[in-house]
Parts: sequence; C-alpha cells; structure tokens
Amino acid sequence: MVSFQKIAVLLVSLGCIAATKHLSSDDCNVKRFQSFINTNGTDATVQSATYVPANGYLNPMNYSSSTEFPTNLPESCAVQISVASEGNSSYLVGIILPYEWNGRLLSAAAGGGINWVDMVRGPQTLSVRLLTEVPHQGTGTHYGFATLSSNLGHVGIDTAGTWAINRPESVIDWGYRAWHGTTVLGKLLINEWYGTPSKYNYFYGCSTGGRQGMKNLQTYPDDYDGIIAGAPAWWTTHQQLWNLKQTVYQAPADSAHTIPEKMFDLIAAEAIKQCDGQDGLVDSIISDPQGCNFDPNTLACNATSITGECLTSPQLSTLFKLYNDWVDVNQTYVYGHMWLGSEASWLLGNIGLGRNTTIEQQYWYPRDILGLGEDFTWEDLSYKTVELADRLNPGNATADKFDISDFYNRGGKFLHYHGMSDAYVSPDASIYYYNQASSAMKPQGVDMDDFYRLFLVPGMEHCLSTPDEVNAPWYFAGPDQAATINTGTYSTPGYRDAHHDIVLAMMAWVENGTAPNDIIATKWKNDTSASEVLRQRPICHYPYQAKHNGKDEPNDAASWSCETLF
Repeated sequence: MVSFQKIAVLLVSLGCIAATKHLSSDDCNVKRFQSFINTNGTDATVQSATYVPANGYLNPMNYSSSTEFPTNLPESCAVQISVASEGNSSYLVGIILPYEWNGRLLSAAAGGGINWVDMVRGPQTLSVRLLTEVPHQGTGTHYGFATLSSNLGHVGIDTAGTWAINRPESVIDWGYRAWHGTTVLGKLLINEWYGTPSKYNYFYGCSTGGRQGMKNLQTYPDDYDGIIAGAPAWWTTHQQLWNLKQTVYQAPADSAHTIPEKMFDLIAAEAIKQCDGQDGLVDSIISDPQGCNFDPNTLACNATSITGECLTSPQLSTLFKLYNDWVDVNQTYVYGHMWLGSEASWLLGNIGLGRNTTIEQQYWYPRDILGLGEDFTWEDLSYKTVELADRLNPGNATADKFDISDFYNRGGKFLHYHGMSDAYVSPDASIYYYNQASSAMKPQGVDMDDFYRLFLVPGMEHCLSTPDEVNAPWYFAGPDQAATINTGTYSTPGYRDAHHDIVLAMMAWVENGTAPNDIIATKWKNDTSASEVLRQRPICHYPYQAKHNGKDEPNDAASWSCETLF
C-alpha cells in the first residue's frame, strides 16, 4: 500500500495537507452523522457508517469476489445516507472520509448506483462498464480526498428506464437536482467531521457522469472549482435517440442492408489501412479520423469477391449512414456520426449494431422517459421524436447551456476529453459543444484556454481502453480508468505527476495556475499489472494534434509534439 506520507509528497507542490482534529474509529458511527444532519435541518437519514481500517476494504454492494470491490484503502469512514427529495422521490448519498485528509473534496459521478468504486476503486471490463455504468468513488480516497457520490434516485443503470415511469420528480433528481443536493450535503458533512470546510472541490465523471459534471457546471457554477468530464453524454435529448437511430440503420436484422458482425473487423482494418500514417507514423493508431479521405468502395463486392468478405451496395449504404451525421428535416443537424477507428466497439455494451445486443436496449428513452410507451417501435423513430424530446427535455437533463461565463467568472476550470474510437458517444458531440461554448464566450472577451480545454484521445474507446489491434495510449487516471488495473490502483503507476494524471493536472491548474497543454497517455504491455510501458505519447488540447518527429523512438512521448490542426 502507498503510505499517506508518500501521497503527501505527491501533493505538497499543489497545496499543504490540511490539519484535522483528532478522530478515532469510534467516531465513525450512525448517531454521530445523524446529529450532524439534524443540527443543520436536512431531511435525511443515515443508513450506515462503516469504519475502514488502514489496508482495509469496502464492499457496500456485497460483491462475492474480491476483484469487484476496492482493497488496500487508507483508514476511512464510509457513510451512506438516504435524502428525501420532492414528491415521493429520494436519493442515496455516499461519502468516504479518510482520517488523513488532503483538505479537498473529489466527487465521483453517479453510475448504476453510488459510485463507491471511483470513490475507492474496483475493476471492470469495458463491455461490463458500458452495460452497468458503474464508476469509481474509491480511487479518490487513495489520493487523500474526501470523496462523494450518489445514486441520483434510482438503483441500476439508466437504460433500465422503468425507474422513471410515472415518477417525474425522480427524473428531475436524475437530470440535475440530486447531484447539487448531494454536493451541499457532502460539504456539510466534511465541515462537521473535520471541523473545517474543504479548501478545494473537484468533480470527475465519464459518459453520463460527464454529463452530470457539465450540467452542474452550468446550473450551479459555485459548487466546484474544477470539473473533469470524459466522453460526456451531455445532449441527452439527442444522444439517446442517436443510439437508437444507429441501431435502426441495421434493422430489421438480416435484411439485405444489414452489415454482418463478422464484417466489422474487416471494416476496421480498412479504416486503419487508409487513415493511419497522417501523424507522421504508421502505427495502427488513427490520429485524425476527420482528416482521412476514406473510400469505402474498396470494400465493395465484385465478380471475384468471396461471399462474406465484402460489402454489397445496400450494405455500403448503411456504412455511409453510420459514418455521416444524422441530418434531418430542413437540413437540421441532430447528432454527429461515428468516427473512423470506432469499428472495434460496434459490438460492445448497448451500442447495438450486432446480435449480442438488441434494439430493445435503446427503447428506454422514448418509451419510458419520453412516455411514448410500449407501442413505440424502431419504425416510429423520426424527427418528430427529436422535436418531442427537445420540447419536453425530461428532468431538464440536457447540459446544453453554452454561455458558461458564470463558471468562468468564479474562477472555475474545465477539463473535457473524448476518445476518438468511441462508438457510444460520438466525439463530434464534444467538438460541437466546445465550438458552441466558444461562440458564446469569445464575444465576451474570454479566451477558452484560460478555463476550458478539450482533449481528443486517438484510439481510446468509450472512457477507457483501446482495441487490441490498435494498442493506443489511453490511460491518464481519468474516471473509470483505474478500475481496469487492479483493486488498489490510483493515479498513474510509475508516473504520479500532473503530466500523466488528469486529476493532478486539474489540481495544478486550479491551485497553481498551471494549465495543461498536453497530458501524456500510457499503454502498458499488460493493462492488468501496469508494470511495463508499451507506449506513451502526449494527448494535445484541441485544436492541436500530436505529430511524430520522424526520427526518434515513437513509443517515447518525447518524440512527439503538439501542432495546430488549422
């Protein structure tokens, strides 16, 4: 286990470790925390308070395998609270309070429940994570943060949309309200427990967790000093319908236009063949998918083609739709396309382009959230569905406020990143938001680089990981990422500094004013041990792109530099 003294050395340049009042294991009890809540007039009930000894573990979900819950934790007190909301709605809050505290709060976005894993740490695979959306609250505790999370009012993944039927207040809690309430309660408990407020407050999350951070930034700009949002599914009203739309392109199954699953690898290989090398190096990593002049007709069947190893004309038409934006009535842009290099992910999670997932997984939003009911089928999806979603905006969940001057004016910092090989949330959505925010902020004399930086990660899939045939550097200690290593990992093993760890990069920016121009991503030879580096390279902030110098070792980050795309 990494000692707190070593963590202190890690953080000393970013701010002093906060002194805390004397606390014992006996202080971690339900009665004590309930008194904190009652004194402040909050309508909430403490359900549990668990003392975690040094080198201990936390298993609030009662997992049967030790590979599914965090271990080797610092001495902490873990508390779970039920908070009454509006109407018949309520939500759970989880907070972990380390006995040796760095004086800061780190909130871990909600997933399939309270994000105990990112609070303290726990492993999962990409395909499992896409299905469960469970993030990690435990990772933050290893740094010395007091860590916070919530279930936002429902247990299980968002796409099990039955939790929302006839529960409008629960949808509002999910959309934005519960996270702010969780933040206020978390800060209260920190102040009462340690006898002093947190000096700095941070949030991080990916996917729907990235949306949560962006929505909070827009609605409650004073809640956090720094927010990290990965692959944010911010455009809720369009995002969920796009996931259905791209599945519809393949429907009904086994039609003449349906691209067989076995062709996905062939398409992926052709994309790499045509698009690799634009960064000055042929290495299987597509660094500029948008700049690739891809010709899909090289995959077309002809008189000498082998059946099953080429695409027919109707199948090429489907591929064209997948690779192009959803543009509808009056040339209205609805959502961005899947990028070249995302093909290896088309079978994962609830993306639904293959037989391992069904179109039923995409019905939760129109049927249960929009209230269209079980009679709604894929044939009913049209631009009218999009218009309905925009008009209702259930739960006010969409994080589409582009003028974020309130967050800028209070000194907030925003780090936003997206994997270029993400097939679930299109990287186009992140670029679209950045450009819209830039259009709203620049007339006010704001330089986006002063507070908002976007990083596009070549070869990274949704939030984490990279296809085996690509092996792109993708790890920089973002939310969800430490869970792929082992049950005790935090930060970037072997490189615990602000240049390799996005959490430390955010702290350096907020607390020292050192903005990250690039973040070095790592790919290990074995991602489950993280002991031997395969590749490292800088991930440049938009609109810059990493370019190889053409002479030095390409797996060494020092042989790359950030150059402008324009």
